[in-house]
Amino acid sequence: MIERLSLNSLKFFYYVARYESVTVAAEKLFVTQSAVSKQLKNLEDGLSLVLFVREARKLSLTPEGEVLFDCCQQVFQQIEQCLLQLQQHSKAQKNLILSCEPTLAMKWLIPRLAQFKQRYPEFEVSLLTGGGAVDFNSQHIDVALRRDDFDWGAALYSEKIADEQMLAVAAKYDQAATTQVFISKSRPQLWQQFKRRTPERFADLKRSSLEHFYLCIEACLAGLGATVVSAYMVEREMKYQMLEPLTTAYADGSAYYLLSAQPFEDDIRKRLLRDWLRDEMHKSQLGFDTLAISSI
Repeated sequence: MIERLSLNSLKFFYYVARYESVTVAAEKLFVTQSAVSKQLKNLEDGLSLVLFVREARKLSLTPEGEVLFDCCQQVFQQIEQCLLQLQQHSKAQKNLILSCEPTLAMKWLIPRLAQFKQRYPEFEVSLLTGGGAVDFNSQHIDVALRRDDFDWGAALYSEKIADEQMLAVAAKYDQAATTQVFISKSRPQLWQQFKRRTPERFADLKRSSLEHFYLCIEACLAGLGATVVSAYMVEREMKYQMLEPLTTAYADGSAYYLLSAQPFEDDIRKRLLRDWLRDEMHKSQLGFDTLAISSI
């Protein structure tokens, strides 16, 4: 049967199933939406199967589609690993050095790095913490995860990973959350943006400034008041009900980007890390959408 199928159509199917969107798949593959739709139709016709249930603007996999997607995930991952081994024979034990903003690294990235290592054991990711501008040569950094709150210049290569998601949180049953809120000095516009988006009940909160998000989160965990923070940075605390959301998560107009001094296409390790980061942040965003708002 495989001789009658286009491997290209399987790749298109994989991307649509992965992102649950023809539009996003087309963007990732640098083709038109009509090209993606045509490949999906050809695949379904060739298999004589329905792979997607189309409801309004949402695509969901049928049971047959789920089976094929699971197979594609395994196959494409094996192909990526094979390519990695072929292209990286001269860099066999070399680490990929990633620089990441400190609180994001501690709260979101580090708990996930073991998963990345299990998926791609062929190389190590060494993590450095830092923010702002990056000197790739003097700091011996391969890639840097940064928010686009500064101009990194046209000389660097950049790939968008995900939009920033902000929200207010507080410790469960924290009465101080109704009177005080901690704001990080690292984002000067944060409080004004938050006030424009929030209900009246936050208008009278006493605002206290701390140097970093990490300190704001710790103050919040200690029951000293609420804080406005990146949802990625408190994902685990919300999952284990150490903190509760006071607002829904909202995009503040900024985004996280992976930066490199060389093209991503020149190093498969960078591409694998880029795609993995995108997938993980996308999973986090799906979790933010299901959060129940506390009435503290």
